[in-house]
Amino acid sequence: MKWRVILEVDSATGDWAVWCPELPGCVSAGETETEALDNIREAISLYLEPDPIELKSGEVLREVLVG
Repeated sequence: MKWRVILEVDSATGDWAVWCPELPGCVSAGETETEALDNIREAISLYLEPDPIELKSGEVLREVLVG
């Protein structure tokens, strides 16, 4: 799966900030562009990881495929 990310250099530190516009709050950083990209890959993976769900009596959990 591909995601768009935006990279930006911090002029004060020279570090790279990176975020994914489609995933609000999914941000990361790194000392190099490569490190920032590696870090945002991990951040996206964690962002998309489902939270555990506790079902009430009578509720049924199903998964659906979209697209």
